Amino acid sequence: MFEKVIVDDNELKKYTSESSLAERMKALISYQQKQWDLAGKGYKQLKSIKTKELDFTNFSTRVQFNPGRIISSSAKVDEKTIKERKCFLCSQNLPEDQKGLQYFRDYLILVNPFPIFPEHFTIPKIDHVPQFIKNNFEGMLRLTKDIGKYYSVFYNGPNCGASAPDHMHFQAGIKNYLPLEVEYGSIVKKCGQQIFEDEDLKVFGVPNYICKFYSIESSDQKSIVSAFEKIYEALHTLKQSNSPEPMLNIISSYEKNKWRVMIFPRAKHRPHQFFEEGKKNILLSPAAVDLGGICITPREEDFKKISKDDVEDILRQVSIPLEFYEYITKHLRKKLN
Repeated sequence: MFEKVIVDDNELKKYTSESSLAERMKALISYQQKQWDLAGKGYKQLKSIKTKELDFTNFSTRVQFNPGRIISSSAKVDEKTIKERKCFLCSQNLPEDQKGLQYFRDYLILVNPFPIFPEHFTIPKIDHVPQFIKNNFEGMLRLTKDIGKYYSVFYNGPNCGASAPDHMHFQAGIKNYLPLEVEYGSIVKKCGQQIFEDEDLKVFGVPNYICKFYSIESSDQKSIVSAFEKIYEALHTLKQSNSPEPMLNIISSYEKNKWRVMIFPRAKHRPHQFFEEGKKNILLSPAAVDLGGICITPREEDFKKISKDDVEDILRQVSIPLEFYEYITKHLRKKLN
């Protein structure tokens, strides 16, 4: 069954003569749009979606009206629902026309038919294992480097926007499409603080962005992993859910022989607006993309009414409070120095 999912090399060669993974992914997008109706429709619709810009003092966000994301945004991720449905990321349950690329022995690279980005991928593990980053972080770094020519990699933790918390997966999208990636240098300078720096590693905390985050920069993988483990360790002491993993989202990129990993600690899964009734209801379930500056509204009424104040309130609700940030930062300074 798994072999049937892998795209035929001869078919892919019609779209590229290059052998790098990033180029093959770009070819896979073109191939699937022509061979899979759902993907073709999804990317056609993306070209006509509505967006609006919301400017803050030191950064900007973008709201995207994207009806194709309704299933993901409203996904039920409670234990009962997960147990009763088939896993839509397992190869035996994929649509017949969905094909992918095998990445080592671990992952399957698939075109996301309900895109947020002009090129958008879902990258599940081949084996059905839970969504936990701790033992998969080095794999995320390897993937980020291998596709860094064009793409950034995203991780949504269980209860942090992952619509399949029972199956380990990443997502990837066009690099520098998110406002935070474009404005990163300015945001760190104006809203952040340096926690640690040596010749191999830089670690920043950013308490004054719309949602608090940490960033790690290094050309050395071991240094990135070590710093991440220290952040993870601090978050684990604060975790507020029954999940064995602390609540977090990650955006990872690779450029000029250096990784940049942004980690967003979370306080809650969804804001109170998600559960309100009537006009107070806003169907926005923040994940890595939203924290990176593109807020996804699958309903037009939400797109029209959502304001700058709403976005700020929603993202601050799901981010950790200042006292948690200060605790983690103190822990990091001690461990790193």
